[in-house]
Amino acid sequence: MNSHAAGTSNGGSGDAAAGGAARRNTRMPKYSKFTQQELPACKPILTPKWVVSVFFIVGVIFVPIGVVSLIAARDVVEIIDRYDEACVPGNMTDDKLAYIQNETISKECIRNLTVTKDMKQPIFVYYELDNFYQNHRRYVKSRNDAQLRDASKANQTSACEPEKTTANGQPIVPCGLIAWSLFNDTYNFTRGTENLTVDKKDISWKSDREHKFGKDVYPSNFQNGALKGGATLNPKIPLSEQEDLIVWMRTAALPTFRKLYGRIHFDLKENDTITVRLNNNYNTYSFGGKKKLVLSTATWLGGKNDFLGFAYLIVGGLCIFLAFAFTLLYFVKPRKLGDHNYLSWNRHPAGR
Repeated sequence: MNSHAAGTSNGGSGDAAAGGAARRNTRMPKYSKFTQQELPACKPILTPKWVVSVFFIVGVIFVPIGVVSLIAARDVVEIIDRYDEACVPGNMTDDKLAYIQNETISKECIRNLTVTKDMKQPIFVYYELDNFYQNHRRYVKSRNDAQLRDASKANQTSACEPEKTTANGQPIVPCGLIAWSLFNDTYNFTRGTENLTVDKKDISWKSDREHKFGKDVYPSNFQNGALKGGATLNPKIPLSEQEDLIVWMRTAALPTFRKLYGRIHFDLKENDTITVRLNNNYNTYSFGGKKKLVLSTATWLGGKNDFLGFAYLIVGGLCIFLAFAFTLLYFVKPRKLGDHNYLSWNRHPAGR
């Protein structure tokens, strides 16, 4: 009897152990209202009235916003002048690359711009490049942010290939392809005998000046190689004050982009003639790029861009159209809410 009891006891222990092991090996999650989706929730019933009302309200809100955005965009006055081809001497139009690479040929060019509408100050001066892929992976990575921030890390040139050191091994500050290819065309503006000074202060992001470029970091060994990529930097001015460089090193996401060159704090009147004396130094001919000079005003919405206005108008108009379409459908072919006869398993086979 004792033996039988012992056997039964052992068997029970074995069964319990097996059950415990089974429970431990199960993939069933521990019970909770979250895992079982039993938490309190709002479950709105999308009745026809609700759907039509939401579409109509969205349309009524979006359409006026689109109209206001378009009006604001149309108030922006822009003057765009492509000068890369116009500034090439007539005898070198067939070999533009030789023109831009020959340092003995003057790159000075004079362009006359006519103001089409009154332009209130400040007038923003941009340069626009086309077919320039600043978003190329190797180009974007060719910089060292620690070197730009801290003078004690001037020797850190990792990831700056191929512009990391000079021929004798001295570190380049700032290193990398982005800095090396700095835009170097210059512009001077006059209206008759009046000089229109370009203000280049605060053209970069404040966060970039204060946190990404050090006040104690100065250019060193920059553009000292045999092949110069772009503009040179004043070695006596810290990087935090070299705003053309800071603007340029905030790389663009698309191959066609504009970057701020400065601001003109003069009002321009309709039919004014602006004489631009520029230096066409930057080489875009080797990769089929284009260069444009842009003068633009701004509104509360920013520069000239119709996309936002059209986007609001299209979405708003579509919502109003759907609201009327669903309203018409509801009256022409009404459907009782919660009618079980519309369920597939309740339909008559002949009606399927």
